[in-house]
Amino acid sequence: MKIHFIGIGGIGISGLAQYMLYKGHEVSGSDIKDTIITQKLRKMGIKVTVPHSADAITDQELVVHSAIIRPDNPEIVAAEERGIEVLARREALLKILNDRKVYSVAGAHGKSTTTAILTAIMNGSAIIGAESKAFGSNVRYDATTDVMLFEADESDGSFINSNPHCAIVINAEPEHMEYYDYNYERFYDSYRTFINAAKCRVLNAEDPFLSTLKNEIEAQWLYPSHDISNIEFVLINNEPHTRFKLRDLGTFDVWGFGKHIALDAALAILAAKESMDIETIRKNLLTFKGIKKRFDIISTEATSTIIDDYGHHPTEIKATFESVKEYAKLKGFDKITAIWQPHKYSRTIDNLDAFIKCFEGAQELIILPVWSAGEAPREIDFVEKFKEYNLTMADTIKRANNHITVVKDKQELQTLDKGLIIGFGAGDITYQIRGIA
Repeated sequence: MKIHFIGIGGIGISGLAQYMLYKGHEVSGSDIKDTIITQKLRKMGIKVTVPHSADAITDQELVVHSAIIRPDNPEIVAAEERGIEVLARREALLKILNDRKVYSVAGAHGKSTTTAILTAIMNGSAIIGAESKAFGSNVRYDATTDVMLFEADESDGSFINSNPHCAIVINAEPEHMEYYDYNYERFYDSYRTFINAAKCRVLNAEDPFLSTLKNEIEAQWLYPSHDISNIEFVLINNEPHTRFKLRDLGTFDVWGFGKHIALDAALAILAAKESMDIETIRKNLLTFKGIKKRFDIISTEATSTIIDDYGHHPTEIKATFESVKEYAKLKGFDKITAIWQPHKYSRTIDNLDAFIKCFEGAQELIILPVWSAGEAPREIDFVEKFKEYNLTMADTIKRANNHITVVKDKQELQTLDKGLIIGFGAGDITYQIRGIA
C-alpha cells in the first residue's frame, strides 16, 4: 500500500511509519517542522514534507494521523475529498497489528523502559516510544516471527486496539485525563478492557487500581514488595546497574538504577518466561543498555556527569531522582543540580503539589519556561511555589563539552561544571542539554 502519516515527526507515529516501511509498504509523511526524527526518516527513504500541505496528498491509499491532528488539517481535507481512507493512529492499530502476537506494555510510567527490556530478552519486531540504545532506534523489524513487542499508549485510548496477546501493565495511575474528560470510571474501564482482551496478563498486584482486579482476572500477579528482594545498586564497567532477586528465579542484573527499574525488568522477565527458559532470559537481560532520554548519561568526567531524562510527571521524576541520589553517592558527587522544563500547563497545574516535592535532595533547581505542547499559556507562580529550593528561573541552557551555561534575558547567569547535573522534561530540553538546540 501507499500510506501517508500526518505528524510523522512524533515518536509514536514515526514508529508505525518505519514498521510499515520495513513490511514493504510505500510510506510518506508530514509534520509542522523538521526535527532529528524527520531527518532520520528521510535518510531511510521516506518522503517527508514540511509543513502540512494538501499537496502532500496524491495517490495514497491510506492516511494515518496522530491524535493531536485536527479534522480541518489540509491533508485530511484533501484525502477525504479524494476518497482516501483516513484513520487516527488509534484506529490504524487495528490494521497494523491485527496479525501480530503482541506483547503490549501499558501504564502511566515505565512503558518505554519495560518494552525496551523485553526487546533485549525476546526476539521479535518492536515499536517503542523511545530509542533503544542497544539497536539505535525505536523500531526493530524481525521477519522471522510474528511476535511484536509494543509500547501501548493510553493517552488516546489506543492501547485498547493494540491486539494484545500478552498485556503487561506496570501501573494504572491517572494521566492524560483530558482525553477521558476527567472521568475516572471511563479511564479505568479502558484499562479493564485492555487487560481482558489479552490471553496472557502480567500485572503489578500492588498498583491501587490493578489490585482491585485480583478476584476477577486471572493473571501472573507480581507483588513487588516481596517478589523482588535484595536490591543493590552497582557499577558494572562504570555503568549503573540494579541487581535484584526475583522470587525463586535467582538474581538478575539490569542496566539503570532504581526500584522502578527492578519492577520494569521483573514484569518483562515474567512475560518472557511464558515462552523462554529463565537462564536465556537472565543472559539476554544483560544486553539491555537503557533507552535514550531515560537516565541517559550523555557526558561524564571526574568532576561532573550530565544526564538527560524524559521524566515529565512527578511520579517519574521522583523515582528517577531517587536513582540520581544513589548514583551521585557511588560517583562521589556532593552536588546535584536539577534542570526542569515543565511539560504542558495542564499537567503542571494538575500535579503542582507533587512537582513541588519531587525534587527534594537537589542542591539547586533550575526551571525553564513551560513547554506548552500547543496549550494556551496559564499563569503559574513558580518563584513562590518552589521558594523552598535554591531556585533559578531561566530561559534556556546551553551545553559545551561538559559544561552547562544557564541563560536568562540573554544574559549568562552561571556555568554548571561540578557534580551531577540532570535535565527533566519531554520538550526540547533534551536538545538543549545535548548541545544541539
